[in-house]
Amino acid sequence: MQFSKNTSSGNIKGLLFKIVMILIIFIGAITLLGKIEFPSPNKDIEKIIPNEKLKIVK
Repeated sequence: MQFSKNTSSGNIKGLLFKIVMILIIFIGAITLLGKIEFPSPNKDIEKIIPNEKLKIVK
């Protein structure tokens, strides 16, 4: 009867490669989203609150 040693060094390299690829894609997506210039609203939003709805607390 022969015993063989099972090593998982190949699995660790594959897992490390997948993690690195996911990180590269994630960082690339963040960089591309950062370069997009979204338009900002030109009109100021202003809402007038009537005095009837305000309660004065002393």
